[in-house]
Amino acid sequence: MNLRPKIFEKLSVGSRILFDDDEATRKIASQLMSLFPTQLDKQIAVVCIGTDRSTGDALGPLIGTKLEESGISFIHVFGTLENPIHAVNLEEQLTYIKDKLNNPFILAIDACLGRLKNVGCVTVATGPVKPGAGVKKELPPVGDIHITGIVNVSGFMEYFVLQNTRLNLVMKMATTISDGILEADRLLKRKQLLARYSLNKSKSI
Repeated sequence: MNLRPKIFEKLSVGSRILFDDDEATRKIASQLMSLFPTQLDKQIAVVCIGTDRSTGDALGPLIGTKLEESGISFIHVFGTLENPIHAVNLEEQLTYIKDKLNNPFILAIDACLGRLKNVGCVTVATGPVKPGAGVKKELPPVGDIHITGIVNVSGFMEYFVLQNTRLNLVMKMATTISDGILEADRLLKRKQLLARYSLNKSKSI
C-alpha cells in the first residue's frame, strides 16, 4: 500500500533549495544544524518514509540507503530500500525507533508533489510530515523537523503521477539530500569532539 503524496503548499514554511544548486549540500546541512537540538546527548534519528514500489515515493528509501552505505556515524538511519517504512508498518516502526533510541529527535524525510515550477525543490522545515492522508486508517504525523522533495506535479491522478516520476530526478535529489545530511552528521561529530576536548581540558586544570 503506497502513501498518498503530500502537497508542498500545505507543508510548514521552511528553506526551499533547488536540488541542482551548486550550494545545495551546504544549504541543507546549514539549515539542519540550525534546527537540530543543541544538546549533544539527544539522539537524532532520520526516518526515511516511502516505498520502492513507486518511483517518486522511493525518494525516502533511496536517501536512507545512501546514508546507511556511507557509514554515517552520529545520526541513526531508519527506512531503506531493503527495509522501507511505509503506510503499512509506519506506526510499528515509530514505536520501535522511539523505544530503541529512548525518544529521539526525529528528522522525517518524504517525497511530495507540488507546482510545476517547484519540481526539484527540497524543503527543510520545522514540524512533522503527515503521511497516509489517503489511507483509510489514521496515521500519526512524523518528525520534529522534516525534509521533503518535490518529485512531480500535483493536482491530477496523483498516484499515477507519483508512480511514473522519472527515476533520474529522484536519484539526483536523493544524492543531494543525503550529501546534505552527511555534511550535517560530520558537523555534529566535530561539535561532539570539541565538546569532549573542552570538558577534558577543564578537568585537567
